[in-house]
Parts: sequence; structure tokens; C-alpha cells
Amino acid sequence: MAPMALLPKVVLAAVLAATAVQAVPQDVSATSAASKDPCAKIGGQKWVAPADVRACFTSYKVDETVKSNIIEVINKTLAFHTSTSYQIRAPGIFASEVHVNVPQELARIKKQSYRSEYDLHVDLSRTLKRLNDGHATWTFGCYDSLFLNYLPTPLSLFTNTDGSQSIHISPEAFKVASAEFPDQIDVWQNTLPFSLKGKLESFAGAKVLAINGKNPWDAVSANSAIAGSYQALGTRQNGFFSSYQRSTSSWNYLLGNFAQQSLPLSDSVLLTVQRTGHILPDIILLPYRSRISSSATAFTDTASWRSGNCVAKTGTNGADINDSGSMSALTEDPTAQYEQQPTVAPTKKRLLNVMYDDSPLSNVVLPQPLQPSLPAINGSRSVGQFYMLKDGKTGVLALGSFSDDDYDEFLRGLLVGLLNLKSLGASQLVVDVSNNGGGYICAAHWLHRIIAGPKGTTEPQAGLDTKARAGPLAQAIVDELNKNPELDPTLQLNYNPLNWRSENNEFFAKTTNWLRPVVNSVINGVPDAFSPRLGQECQPEGFSFNPPNEALFDPKKVVIVSNGRCASSCSLFSITMAKKEGSKTVVLGGKSDVKQEYCGVVGGQSTNFKQIDTEIKTTKLKDHELAPPDLLVNGGQGITWRLAFGVTNTAEPEEWQDHPADLNLPITAALVNNPVAIWETVVAKLL
Repeated sequence: MAPMALLPKVVLAAVLAATAVQAVPQDVSATSAASKDPCAKIGGQKWVAPADVRACFTSYKVDETVKSNIIEVINKTLAFHTSTSYQIRAPGIFASEVHVNVPQELARIKKQSYRSEYDLHVDLSRTLKRLNDGHATWTFGCYDSLFLNYLPTPLSLFTNTDGSQSIHISPEAFKVASAEFPDQIDVWQNTLPFSLKGKLESFAGAKVLAINGKNPWDAVSANSAIAGSYQALGTRQNGFFSSYQRSTSSWNYLLGNFAQQSLPLSDSVLLTVQRTGHILPDIILLPYRSRISSSATAFTDTASWRSGNCVAKTGTNGADINDSGSMSALTEDPTAQYEQQPTVAPTKKRLLNVMYDDSPLSNVVLPQPLQPSLPAINGSRSVGQFYMLKDGKTGVLALGSFSDDDYDEFLRGLLVGLLNLKSLGASQLVVDVSNNGGGYICAAHWLHRIIAGPKGTTEPQAGLDTKARAGPLAQAIVDELNKNPELDPTLQLNYNPLNWRSENNEFFAKTTNWLRPVVNSVINGVPDAFSPRLGQECQPEGFSFNPPNEALFDPKKVVIVSNGRCASSCSLFSITMAKKEGSKTVVLGGKSDVKQEYCGVVGGQSTNFKQIDTEIKTTKLKDHELAPPDLLVNGGQGITWRLAFGVTNTAEPEEWQDHPADLNLPITAALVNNPVAIWETVVAKLL
């Protein structure tokens, strides 16, 4: 029987009528102003209807000058993106998932007409997302997460005792929504029909039979097609569901793409569910509600919305590092909110490999009963927490990011925590990197080195060799630095030859153009040019302390756990541990008939338009025909600046090689979003 046929049409009509969202009364003057300016209706409001946000967003027409500027910036920035030609059709197993010719798509967008700037942005954003590469994301603060769309019913995927799978409202959903949305929960309570009004809590754990009258997997698939970020289908599917992450100060709860949207895409959802302990299904219509971001600049109308959130800000564009008046432009970065890492202090330059996403890091808190109650071991700090399981032999490192606001203390904490676990009797280790979006490259190398000890796979290279794209402007930047080393006396620029080593791990001289001899290639029928192979970048200068002279753990007794959403520097760590050291990998949940990859979006080093612009301006090449202009809007374009070579196929990028999990751990109601229960189950199965 089809889900919508479970109730008579007359009952369904009554449900829809009973659950219609009532408009909040407004005074006549406010209503009059809003009718003339749709942005005035949402200005100064914390919670609004998604339709009203959309009305504001779509009221602003395309400025052709701005449109051309955005496209030119993206196009010319992606000339430095090492993966561009590969992504026309990705190699190997990801050929069906990644196949976008971005220059051609940008040419299409340039010719196409749009009803509004918002529609233009959606097309640009989704075009870049089709790369399924979280390093190559276009973000625009005018729209992306200015308001976040929420539901009180995050979902989870359960595996039943007979092996079948079903989608459920997460058991902890009401606790999460009540704590995070105390000023809005009554709106959802009161939209429930008839005798269900005020009983939202009773839907916790309910089995979802249909979403908008269709199989719930249709909604999962539709989201996977536009979510971007990861090459693997299974990983994009997993992002639809709720999950957890260790943050700087707490355990955070990720609502998933069903219950949280970065744009006002949906007004409501019709759910057909079977509550726990009930035989007959219920049909409920829940409204999405839009909450303004804490990082948004307050506004009252279209003019103040545009001036505060849409035009370029201090730090949108790069600056000459030798210009004493450019300090604020260099230290401020409006796009940093989209980096999937904690705030990083702009002090000494550290190499980063980190994801971008149009939704900032979650600050929703994991309910206390689900948080680890085990005592934290000395060495725990910020995103890295150490625990000893009750078996007395298994240590745990929960690592939510490879970044920290204090680099040296971060590395020290990782070492101290592992040493203390060992002193307490730990002989095996679980590393939980769920939703770890990367961070410091050398922190990933450091963790690999101190776990596995000194050996051929950790010294001098504990990571992966890389290459950069060697286009004409990139070569010209290095030429200028060769001629004028004084342009970058403190080695702040990525293109400074003194920052890099050859594949023999010998530093380049300051007069060497390290992009030459250029390695000319033809990829997907397109001529391209890359640097020679680059060696390691972290030892000893990237290590704040001397590493131990012996392995702290047998790598084969290390298990790396995640929901597959481990990226960038997290991927560098996981891949080298799994492929070089024999550590085991686990993906939590996931559709049983879809392959689960333990990581994705490897990259090698990520950067963005602002940094590329800084390199160009510092070397006085802004007038070069290939240099992107200053961006006119509050946006940013990320790129993979260096691309890592593979472990198994050493001549090709690791990015599109296989990373199958050793175990796809079925998630049950007892395990969902419960870190300690998950760790204990993993130990029982793999250690």
C-alpha cells in the first residue's frame, strides 16, 4: 500500500488544514513596509518563515557587472585548483560521481539569464558542488547560512535485527530541539493535528514511512545529488542523517541535511510515520523555520541587508603582505565561518588542508546522556579528548578536527594524551574522527608519526608527496619571488620556494622556480601542467617537539572510526594509517547496499581566492591578464592547491583511489549518536 493511501483523502485534507502554520500578527505599518520591501519583513527578526526569506532573497535582481565579476573570479581562481582537469571525469571508481567541466559550466552560466541574484547563486553553488569536492566550494555570505532552515525532527538510519534497514526520527530529537530551539518548539508543537497537538516528543524514534508522500530514500537521494563535499555516494547519503562531533568545548550534535538547510529551500515537510508502540501511522505536516545566523550583520531592509552582508568586506580580497596598511585585510577573513575547523589564530603560517561548507560548524549540543561520562585523560584539550574504556586495555582519542587555536599545545596534548593512555595500560587504540573536516597538515603527520614510531613510512615523510598546478601565472609568481626574495622575508607565501622540498626531500634554493621543469599532461583530453613531485613538508620544522623514539601503539591495533565524513588532513592521517600501517577503519551506519568509504576529499593542501590574491598582489602581478580581479561581493572560492599522490598507485592522485571501510557498523537505537557505546562495539568486533 502506498504511504499516502494509509489515510483517507478527507482525513489527509483535515490534517493539512489543521497543521497550517498561522501567520504572526503584524502592525499595519510593518505590513505596509514589508509589502514594499520584502526584506523589511524579516529585518530584525530572529525566526521567520522560509518563504519570507526567499521573498527577500529573490527580490534583488542580477547586476550584470557583479555577475561577470563573480564568474571571472571563480574561473581565474580555479586555474590554480589542481583537480580541475581530473574532475571533468574523475578517474577510477568515482567516474560516475564526478564529471563536471567547470569552465564550460561557467560559460553557460555567464550566458544564462536569471530571475534574481539568488537564483544565480543557487546555480553557481550547485555547479561547484557537483564536483563533490569540499575544497572547491563557492560561498556567498549574502545567502549561504544567513538564515538556517530548521526542523525539530533530525533523522537516523537504523539496521534492524533481521538485517533490514529503516529510517527513523532520531530518538533524541525532541531533547535536541527543546534545548536548541526553546523559543520555537511551541510553534512545532502547535502545528500537530488534532489529539497530537503538543505531543511532538511522542514522535522520537518513530519509523518514517514516507517523506512528502514518497519513499524516504527518494529524499535521501535528492539531497545526495546536490549536497556536494564528498565524492562517495555513501558519504553524501550519511550527511542527510544526524551525527556527532567533538568540538572545542563540548560534544556537538549535527542535525543532518534533512533537519538543517543552509538556504531557504523548503517551507514544510509532510511526514508519514509509525510511532513506537503504535500500529496505525500518523501523517503530520511540519514547517521549516528559518533562524538568522549569529554571524549575520543585522539589517532592517534591502539596503542594509545588501550593505551589511552582500558586498565585499575587509578581508574578502587579498593584500600585499608588505603593505603596512593592509594588516586588517590580511588577518580578517569573512569566509572563515565556512571552514570546517575551529577558529585558527592568524599568527605563524601553518599549512592547512580543510573542508569548506556553506553551513558553518554546528554548535548544537549532543544531549548529556549521550556524551561520554568516562573521565577525560590528561592531555585532553579542545577538539582532542582522551578516554580509557572500562576494559582497561583500550584507549580512545576523540578528535573532532586537526586544528586548534594553539598549534604547539595541540601537538603537545596529542603526545601527552597517548603517553598517559599507554601508562594506564592501554595496548590498543580507537581514534574517532567523525565529522573531522581536516586542519593542520603537520598535525596529521605528527599523529601518524607518534603512534607508529620512527620507520620508513613515517620518516622523513609521514604524509604523502604532492604536486601543484603550474599555470603561467603561478610560474610568474615564483619567478618574481626568485628575483626578489625580500618580497616574502617571513615565508608567508605558498609559492615561496623556501617552503618546499624536492621529491628527494631537499629544500629548494630561493632562486629556484620549483614549478619547473613543468610536467605537461593531458587529462580528459585537456592539456594541463603541474610541478615536479614535491617531498615532505613537516619534519622537523612542523613538529613542535621531538617525537618519541618508539611506537606508542601497534598500528595494527588501531581502529579509525567515523561516519565517512573525514576529510582533508583527516584523510591524510586515515589513509596513511590504513594503507601504510595496516590500521583498521570503521564507518558508522550507511545504506547497506552502498559502498562505504572511510574518508574522502584528500587534497594535499587547500587554500582560497583570498590567499591566491595575496600572492598575486605581493608579487605585483595584479595586472597580469590571468589574475582574478578583486571580488565585489562577500564571497569566496576554495581550491585544492596541492594534490597528494597515492599510496597504492603512487603515480596518480590519492583523491580518486579507493578507501573502503573494513567494517560498516550497523547502527541501532542503542548505538545511535552514543560515542561510548559505539567504541565498545567496535572493540568487540575488531580488536
